[in-house]
Amino acid sequence: MKILLIGSGGREHAILKKLRENKSVEIVYALSGNGGMEGEAVCVPIGAKDIPAMVDFVKDHPVDYAVVAPDDPLALGAVDALNAAGVPCFGPTAAAAQIESSKVFAKNLMKKYGIPTARYEVFTDLDAALAYVETCPIPTVVKADGLALGKGVIIAQSREEARAAVRSMMADKIFGDSGSQVVIEEFLTGPEVSVLSFTDGKTVVPMVSSMDHKRAKDGDEGLNTGGMGTVAPNPYYTPEIAQVCMDTIFLPTIRAMAAEGRPFKGCLYFGLMLTPDGPKVIEYNCRFGDPETQVVLPLLKSDLLTVMQATTNGTLAETAVEWKDGYACCVVLASEGYPTHYDKGFPITLPETKENEAIYIAGAKREDGVLKTNGGRVLGATATAATLQGAIDAAYDLAGRIHFANAYCRKDIGRRALAALEGEK
Repeated sequence: MKILLIGSGGREHAILKKLRENKSVEIVYALSGNGGMEGEAVCVPIGAKDIPAMVDFVKDHPVDYAVVAPDDPLALGAVDALNAAGVPCFGPTAAAAQIESSKVFAKNLMKKYGIPTARYEVFTDLDAALAYVETCPIPTVVKADGLALGKGVIIAQSREEARAAVRSMMADKIFGDSGSQVVIEEFLTGPEVSVLSFTDGKTVVPMVSSMDHKRAKDGDEGLNTGGMGTVAPNPYYTPEIAQVCMDTIFLPTIRAMAAEGRPFKGCLYFGLMLTPDGPKVIEYNCRFGDPETQVVLPLLKSDLLTVMQATTNGTLAETAVEWKDGYACCVVLASEGYPTHYDKGFPITLPETKENEAIYIAGAKREDGVLKTNGGRVLGATATAATLQGAIDAAYDLAGRIHFANAYCRKDIGRRALAALEGEK
């Protein structure tokens, strides 16, 4: 089989490695891929948002299946365009991807169908939003409606911060048109859980839960990032809570999307808060998360391509999706200064990996045969083990054998999860 993989980060590298386990996969074209994916894929210099070039490529290089991984091309209709060109895809249509590309749509969907989430108001007028900020409970959460590279959510700890957040989005347009509408919502408390799920529009098969670490510095301090590390499974996500989520969130969401004429196929990501009042949805993503994918897929026992095709074909209910026992940890090695200013172009030295280890390259390019840093999050060092402590220790051991100048990582990935496990004893 010939596969087309859209995207260029660590998530895509993890997907690539898992797809490669299927012996029928002959070639994977990565658009655009990255320097670390070369050798495992044919990297083609076509951007993930250049859908016309993508369609032209598959006309000249026929493929059997496409995996569209990032949010932008999904929101822009990459699946629709590839389907029209005769290529079956893993991923939702643009209409279904609106569950992520418009927070207003997602919040209104949850309200209409009784899916638990934070109370909220929607604003298109700056003065009305500022007036609401003067009376709403603080802290509050201000969200830009559209996609904003994961940075369109501000938790305001004071009215002054809330006013500044509203003005930056609606008046200063720091996220462009994504801030034309804003959602101002109730601040929720409790452990956060990420649950990715396979779905064919009717059946939902949750993946192993995970815990992300968004802040740049140890102790959950510093600026928000795309994610500095993950562990899986998340110890807060018990079988009892999983059943509540299936009954009150997962299945109702899939049924709601079908009822709205937007059946969702692919990977639907549920960002959850386990509040004192029960699990509630913080956000939906219309694709695999990054770096959650880097811990979830190493624990997948079943063949990824087979499961992906089942979501496309509507046969997920008849397809076995099995998971390995144990735990996984991913430690992200970033460039010092991320997520603001950082230097690039440093050579990367990679070690040989053991059977329970994997290195997922994200921000790197290859120059004259040398792999060099080319982004904020450079790579993820992932390891699996029978225990969470074992997975964490192994991931840090692997990270310690990887070298490039300006490297930085958090030293406390998994610490909260370990404390939660200790609390269960």
